[in-house]
Amino acid sequence: MSMHSEEPKTGVGSTEAAENIDYMTDTRPIAAGEIAPGCKKRDPIVVAENVTRSFGGINAVDVEYLEIPRHKITALIGPNGAGKTTLFNLLTGFDTPNTGKWQFEGNSLAGVSSYKVARMGMVRTFQLTKVMGKLTVMENMRLGASHQSGERLSKALFKGIWGGQEKKITEEANVLLEKFKLDAKKDDYAASLSGGQRKLLEMARSLMVRPKLVMLDEPMAGVNPALTQSLLDHIKNLKAEGMTVLFVEHDMHMVRHIADWVVVMAEGKIVAEGPPAEVMKNPAVIDAYLGAHHDVDLGDSEGIKVLAAELEADEESIVGTENAGIISADVLVTETPGTETANGAGHGRRSAEEPNRTEKDTE
Repeated sequence: MSMHSEEPKTGVGSTEAAENIDYMTDTRPIAAGEIAPGCKKRDPIVVAENVTRSFGGINAVDVEYLEIPRHKITALIGPNGAGKTTLFNLLTGFDTPNTGKWQFEGNSLAGVSSYKVARMGMVRTFQLTKVMGKLTVMENMRLGASHQSGERLSKALFKGIWGGQEKKITEEANVLLEKFKLDAKKDDYAASLSGGQRKLLEMARSLMVRPKLVMLDEPMAGVNPALTQSLLDHIKNLKAEGMTVLFVEHDMHMVRHIADWVVVMAEGKIVAEGPPAEVMKNPAVIDAYLGAHHDVDLGDSEGIKVLAAELEADEESIVGTENAGIISADVLVTETPGTETANGAGHGRRSAEEPNRTEKDTE
């Protein structure tokens, strides 16, 4: 397990570096005071204030105040259309807010282009992977490195200038590909990779920038279950290596498993935040997802099963439909009409043989 020795710009971060903190076992409080939506953090890496974005008459994002804690894994959760991806786009320069200001390590990012944000050490991945299908895996990795001499037209024709740098970049890429179990695929075209392998490639490529903050937009979406644990381990390793992680996810069990802090969005606003175990039982969070049943713990599979059984009796319930949202498919599996289901319902809304359908974030 490695320690992070780079000295952050903030005074608090400097103290942490001097103390040689092990970020995997650090149990110091994350919040600087009382835990509430928009609360102050002991050592924030991102601070956003009055950030809004509207599309027509719809307020997609209306964040009054938000801080992301440094050297922690923060989950950004919320129902479909809550504004999570839009917030990602605003923070990383892929979209422009109507109002607000935000900063990364004390540096204002208002009006800063996305590629400049990445060079500052704040990188992101996307819901739909952005690999270059007609380039090899290695070529994709090389593209991720910044400040390459050969990118300048005046130097591109002279390999003697940039050849040495490219060799070092290739060596770094080989190390990352081996870590992500993609080294055997380095000469294959990226288009030949599976969905899960593309997610791994995009995450590995983002590390070529040597980021301080990695933002992952639904890293588990569409990933084969066989690769899920590998992705989880890689996310935890980012923290072990001293990086900060902010990710969007809908799987509450996964969130509880790896997140140190959870921020909840609903209708563009921050409605709750705190440690995973507390947030999962927060009435405001459950109401945002389900609209009622405030006695249910969203992180407890048994509680979800009980809730699913209760909702089966409701004709207007969304249980078993493509709009089921937070309720996982394994809880809602039903058999053919007339037979008894695992959760006690026999309405035959969706069979186990049907593919698992989910709605994409529409923000």
